[in-house]
Amino acid sequence: MEAEIRHNWSMEQVKTLFALPFNDLLFQAQSIHRQHFNPNEVQVSTLLSIKTGACPEDCKYCPQSARYQTGLESERLLEVEKVLERAREAKSAGSSRFCMGAAWRNPRDRDMPYLLRMVQEVKDMGMETCMTLGMLTAEQASQLAGAGLDYYNHNLDTSPEFYGDIITTRSYQDRLDTLSHVRDAGMKVCSGGIIGMGESATDRAGLLVQLANLSPQPESVPINMLVKVKGTPLENEAEVDPFDFVRIIAVARIMMPASHVRLSAGREKMNDQMQALCFMAGANSIFYGCKLLTTANPNENADMQLFNRLGIRPEQRVQKPDLMQEQELREAVLEQQDEQELFYDASKPRVVRQLTKTEA
Repeated sequence: MEAEIRHNWSMEQVKTLFALPFNDLLFQAQSIHRQHFNPNEVQVSTLLSIKTGACPEDCKYCPQSARYQTGLESERLLEVEKVLERAREAKSAGSSRFCMGAAWRNPRDRDMPYLLRMVQEVKDMGMETCMTLGMLTAEQASQLAGAGLDYYNHNLDTSPEFYGDIITTRSYQDRLDTLSHVRDAGMKVCSGGIIGMGESATDRAGLLVQLANLSPQPESVPINMLVKVKGTPLENEAEVDPFDFVRIIAVARIMMPASHVRLSAGREKMNDQMQALCFMAGANSIFYGCKLLTTANPNENADMQLFNRLGIRPEQRVQKPDLMQEQELREAVLEQQDEQELFYDASKPRVVRQLTKTEA
């Protein structure tokens, strides 16, 4: 029996989950995880900053804010061809989703044609697409959906009660409104938060309540550990206890059984054992590559080495044109009919018999 997807979580119920003994919590989370996902697959995404720095917002954690002196040089919107080149590299490295982020309060109308082309052409490569561009109007969300954008990322960051201590230039309701526009346009939602900004345990529970009680729940839930950047107001925050972070992953998995829970920013500070516990707790998505927008991330080789040690493989979610899928299905049927094809030497080129007119 699959775990029920609920939208009526209370703070008391979530605090009860956080209070469980660590082993009991992980067992419950892993049991629920297996009801909805292959426990040995992790969805792999690549994140590219397509416009860096000079953001007018005052998010205290962000080195891209124009209000803080972090040494980050601002850059204009990348040319479409440069973005596509990076997307091809990401696909060849094993990513199934390409995420494009811009340091904006909201995209301007003059930028939309370039953004729409990026979406369309990355989509044509057979990859899932995701963007994070700040706040969206309903019309902008509709345009992005029309271009084929699969996911839109817009994090809630923290609980409503703590939010004002971190950001004052846009409201919590502004964020919820953007998520509504995204959902109404038919796109999937990517929304999560950041741990380690000085929030209380109650705030961490409150963030998960907000996310889980969205209907439908976000398809992707990134859980970030604060990357402390010199020059930002949060550069001296205390380190997050590793077991507390694993607990958050586990509770997120229990509350959002069918969502991909992404082990996101902060992984470069996590050792292999901590990451393995996060996967055990139900994390099944990562960003792949040496940089997340402007902060460090483990490189691809380190991730693949860890995956090999754990027996994990990247989840395959490549989107293909219908005719290509149909041909591949036909080839698969023929292979099953041919007993010699049950076992083959993977080091040699594989010859697929062409369909005859009668078989087609």
